[in-house]
Amino acid sequence: MTTTARQTVSGQSVSGALRRIAPSQTSAMTDRATALKAEGRDIISLSVGEPDFATPAHVLAAAKAALDAGETRYTPVGGTARLKQATVLHFARDLGIEVPVSQVTASAGGKQAIFHALLATLDPGDDVLIPAPWWVSYPEIVRFAGASVVPLATDAAGGFRITAAQLEAAITPATRWLLLNSPGNPTGATYPAEELRALGDVLARHPRVLVMSDDIYAPLRYTPGAHATLAVECPAIADRVLTVSGVSKSHAMTGFRIGVATGPQWLIQAMEKLQSHSSGNPASISQAAAAAAFEGPQEFLLDWRERFRARRDLVVGAINAIPGLSTPVPDGAFYCMVDAAPLMARFGDDGALALHLLDHGVAIVAASAFGGRDGFRISFAADETQLTEALRRIAKAVA
Repeated sequence: MTTTARQTVSGQSVSGALRRIAPSQTSAMTDRATALKAEGRDIISLSVGEPDFATPAHVLAAAKAALDAGETRYTPVGGTARLKQATVLHFARDLGIEVPVSQVTASAGGKQAIFHALLATLDPGDDVLIPAPWWVSYPEIVRFAGASVVPLATDAAGGFRITAAQLEAAITPATRWLLLNSPGNPTGATYPAEELRALGDVLARHPRVLVMSDDIYAPLRYTPGAHATLAVECPAIADRVLTVSGVSKSHAMTGFRIGVATGPQWLIQAMEKLQSHSSGNPASISQAAAAAAFEGPQEFLLDWRERFRARRDLVVGAINAIPGLSTPVPDGAFYCMVDAAPLMARFGDDGALALHLLDHGVAIVAASAFGGRDGFRISFAADETQLTEALRRIAKAVA
């Protein structure tokens, strides 16, 4: 029997779309660290972006109440009426975006919302602009959709932010989306209002370009003043902006898998159309918990932010004291992007350095996983004792 690129004797082949993407390297490193721990190895995992704080009690109580009330059936695809109303409250109170219920949707995590938005709007031949370093899933989702990734390089000297001039130079007739993440993963970079407005002025001249504003880390900012988001700062293009948020990072609810989004009604409808075939509604119990998270007290975030700020300062100080390593002070989220370029002559590349650190009991993620190079990302969403010991091991490993 003859074979082709798509057909084998055993039938063990995958689609061209799947062959275009790579597995998540953050998940791969976390899984590897977990496996080593199961074998009895002493591994401190700083590879995953997951708060170590307990989910707030009122959120857990809402999940239990939903179970007791028998809320275990299908819901509308884009979320219950209660969750959508709570999402409207969240966008208005926390991001300053006033939207009707018809322009919000809920999904099984912010990642699914982004996936659906891009798959619903991209065709082969389209380009997507992504500032690099980027969150690992952005380029893979674009490639899966058959579109092309156009990296916009940033660096520590520029605050890991793109400029208006850089954006203007990158836009072509093929450009379909710009993906922004503020505060950003993996850099913690945050766009101030004036820089967003400068980007908005450029985008106003290119009406075909849609913008995804990933604000999932907005509650975890360490800079003064209110969080700035594109849809608010640039109302002239608000009908082309999809804003993504959720409860995973802000409320320590990663396992609940609830993301929310708001944008133009046609796009929200398109996303829900795709979701109706991909997964259906998000988990009903998780929706009840997320609604309570948005509706309930938010004061605990003040304490969480200060604790994250202290951890950030601990990590930044320790990294910058290690010869060959350096990192800027992140504005938000719970990541440090570490530059290890002076060590590359010794290790060869950042992937080899990541494996070396894993051998010394610390799991991090190489910068190359994020479209960067010669460094690694540390998540400081771990307690101070673990961070202190991990930093000691890193210093010893590269000494």
